[in-house]
Formats: sequence, C-alpha cells, structure tokens
Amino acid sequence: MLSITPIPAFNDNYIWHLQKDGQHWVVDPGDAVPVEKALQGTRLSGILITHHHYDHTGGIETLCRQYQCPVYGPEHIPGVTHPIAGGDSLQVLGMPFQVHAVPGHTLDHLALVLNETTAAGGEQLHLFCGDTLFSAGCGRLFEGTPEQMYHSLQKLSKLPAATFVYPAHEYTLANLKFAQTVEPNNQAIEARVAQCKALRVENKPTLPSTIALELDTNPFLRCQYPEVRQTAINSRPELNDGSDNVDIFASLRGWKDNF
Repeated sequence: MLSITPIPAFNDNYIWHLQKDGQHWVVDPGDAVPVEKALQGTRLSGILITHHHYDHTGGIETLCRQYQCPVYGPEHIPGVTHPIAGGDSLQVLGMPFQVHAVPGHTLDHLALVLNETTAAGGEQLHLFCGDTLFSAGCGRLFEGTPEQMYHSLQKLSKLPAATFVYPAHEYTLANLKFAQTVEPNNQAIEARVAQCKALRVENKPTLPSTIALELDTNPFLRCQYPEVRQTAINSRPELNDGSDNVDIFASLRGWKDNF
C-alpha cells in the first residue's frame, strides 16, 4: 500500500515522504537531516523536485552523496539527474506520474500528479504542487506574472475533486485568515478554520487538502464568485464589474502580499 507522510523541515516546510513496497521517495527535500531521520536506516530510492528554491532543493547534494539515488526535476537545477518538463510522464513506485508546467511562483515550477490504483481497483490522484497551490492560498509571484499563475491554478483546479493536494508549507491558518477577509460569508471557510485550529492544537498537519476543499475555500480559485469579486474591486479603485478574473486574481495576490 502507498503511504504518504509529511517530514517537517525548517519552520513550516513539509518534505513529502512516499513509501511503497520497501521503496522510499521524497518530494522537495530542502534539508537532508530530517529525511535521514525519517528513513530510519532504510535506503532512499529517489527524489522529486518541483522548483529551484533552496528550501526545496538544499538537501539534494547530501542525500545523493549518501544514497546515489536519481533526482527528477527541472533541468537546470544542480543535482537533477533526470530532467522533466510539463507534458512528461514517469513511473515512480510502480505508479504513473504526470508532470504539469505551472509557472507563476517561479518560471520552472512543476506540479506532479501521482495516479494510484486503490485496493478496491479505483483511481486516486495525489497532487504535489510545491509552492503553486497552497491550502487556502497560492504562492507569491517571484518570477511569473499574475496571468501565468492564474492559468496554472486553473489547470490544477480542473483535476478531479477527490484529488489529494500536498503543498510544501504549513500555511493553512494564515491563508484562511485572509480568505475570511475576502469572503466573510463563506461558511465552508468558517468550518475549515475550526477544523484546522483543532489539528494545530494537537500539532497535527492540516494537509493534505483536496481539490474539492480548495474550490470551496481558496479565494485564489474563486475569482469568479460575486463576493470575492466585489471585495477585490473594493480594494482597488481601478477595478470594476467588467474586470476579468486575472485582474481580480492580481488584486487578491497583491493584497495578500501585504496582509
């Protein structure tokens, strides 16, 4: 059976640890030390990378030196042995991964979708989205444009509703605070705040999320909804009822940068 667990790193990073049939893979190992601890003496089989930021790549060199394992990720990143790009597919843990280009946070950003066949014979998708889609939020635009990020998020939002979502940071409560401000009448956001607060009190992760949950509570996926639009318009006088969803998204992202 497939197991996916978070390895905490730094202040709020999660390195995702995938295990199946004695194999161990990690996604975005910014630090080698917590990965080595989590492996408990077993061998690391491989590494997956979503983008070039150091808190996602800093452990590559040490882990590869110790385990001589393959590294899949954007081609220009030091230590990547198997360059991948949007539209590619690969086999990891005996299961197919689809690679999606999702520029915005960075220009090289990839999202990785694992297709698991469940014990019952059904299909379960798992989305590893780095810093593009967060739980109730999205990444800052360090390199890309609002239009690029909006379309990247729209691409991910069209995955099946039951898809599990594995962002790389524990940002949920901070993001939900912003979501409450943008959409104060959204009861799904209120319910999610209560649920996530209870998890954090017990020091449990608020992740994974699902696409369905993000569609209900993530303002950056809800730019077409009247309350979200009106709040964005009120925050920027140059916007009006005719503003398109990219403009609404850009307004929300700029506001969140200084929230």
